[in-house]
Amino acid sequence: MWTISRSTAVMRKDPNKPRGKTTSYAYFVATCRDEHKKKHPGTSVNFSEFSKRCSERWRTMSAKEKVKFEEMAKNDKVRYDREMKTYVPPKGAPKGKKKKDPNAPKRPPSAFFVFCSDHRPRIKEENPGISIGDIAKKLGELWATQSSKDKAPYEAKAAKLKEKYEKDVAAYRARGGSGKSDAGKKSGPGRPAAKKSEPVDDDEDDDDDDEEEEDDEEEDDEEEDDD
Repeated sequence: MWTISRSTAVMRKDPNKPRGKTTSYAYFVATCRDEHKKKHPGTSVNFSEFSKRCSERWRTMSAKEKVKFEEMAKNDKVRYDREMKTYVPPKGAPKGKKKKDPNAPKRPPSAFFVFCSDHRPRIKEENPGISIGDIAKKLGELWATQSSKDKAPYEAKAAKLKEKYEKDVAAYRARGGSGKSDAGKKSGPGRPAAKKSEPVDDDEDDDDDDEEEEDDEEEDDEEEDDD
């Protein structure tokens, strides 16, 4: 029986890589943790309850109260950017994600995401102050209770959006994988033929695009909550 050691199966973290950026909220949580230790020395912390209280407290803080933590985050970003300029990753280290062409068609939402777009406003209205995570949980539970007949309109809409996406991808590829048309351009003597970009790999980007859809929705929720 073949065995693979953990050291060869998992890429070890580079100890020389600069520490990641710390967000303003992370600084706030660290401050709350220090306050708790001072008030209750030697007592253990219920992580779930502690995180919930921190989140509720952060949500009710004014912009003026958050300034201190935002300044700390800005200073740490400057530190991180400065250290990353001189950082040289070790040989064999995985490269960052390939940058996507902003002109490439965006993958269409699934039937569930179409459903979420319709029901999210109502859930937020019925539950003032609800967190993004709880909204997603309620939407998932609500979707699970829908019958096949109830889901049909969302599946039909998703199918139409997918059909449009496939047409857009075909047109995108016909243009050589760029947002601009090459029509009218001449490749006369001395002018090399335009180099075609790599075609869009639909399957490879599925997971990334699903994450982007979720991120976009979360950003929308956060902007509305800030308002």
